[in-house]
Amino acid sequence: MNTKDVLYELRTKNKLSQDELAEKIFVTRQAVSRWENGETVPNTETLKLLSKLYNVSINTLLGSPHRLICQCCGMPLEDEIIGRNKDGSMNENYCKWCYADGTYTYSDLDELIDVCIPQMVKEGFTEDQARNYLRETLPNLDYWKRYEELSDSGQFEEFKKKLIGEINDLHIDGMPRVEKLNALVGRFVNLEYRLPNGETVKFLDDQTTYLGNQLESEFGGDRCFGVLANMDFILISTYGPEGRNPELVLYKKR
Repeated sequence: MNTKDVLYELRTKNKLSQDELAEKIFVTRQAVSRWENGETVPNTETLKLLSKLYNVSINTLLGSPHRLICQCCGMPLEDEIIGRNKDGSMNENYCKWCYADGTYTYSDLDELIDVCIPQMVKEGFTEDQARNYLRETLPNLDYWKRYEELSDSGQFEEFKKKLIGEINDLHIDGMPRVEKLNALVGRFVNLEYRLPNGETVKFLDDQTTYLGNQLESEFGGDRCFGVLANMDFILISTYGPEGRNPELVLYKKR
């Protein structure tokens, strides 16, 4: 689709008149009309405002002129998995797993490779093929080439270590010690728990990136422990295969 068609479709989909859109992004109705007629395109700052208003990437606004990939893990980027800056705007260089709320979640290339390999195996790669491909490809991505410039000097890793210590200090019966925490996007781990009164509840935001892991129960069987946490809380649950029949074990504010 051309930019003019994308802008028209998004405006009408959001039930906005040209006047209403113009007021929201501080331009004239005539400017909106010229965009939709293909006479001009929004400037960079206006594209940022439109991106935030419609919750789509600038790449999408421009008619997806080029294929985006995460500059940390190499994953193809769609709007729903693009990472967010601290102000909530999209950062079109990274996915939600590698960059969340203005924070880079990986500082160890080998750790990232270990996380990526199981996903590639599901897509038909052997483990050796996946590892060799990632070792060759990832160092050429912008984040790893500019790691010294972009990294936070290990602050996030220190936070993860502290969080791991807090989780292990809970001494949950049957749960192995947590050795590492990975970035997990809310919509993939936002399980629905049944309350005693029969109602169900979810505790997570689908759009937020959390830290967590899945651990096999020391009691055996097919149930696993799920660990999720961020700066505000720690959540421990158990569930069956594919997240079925989840039960909340602990929810603790930090």
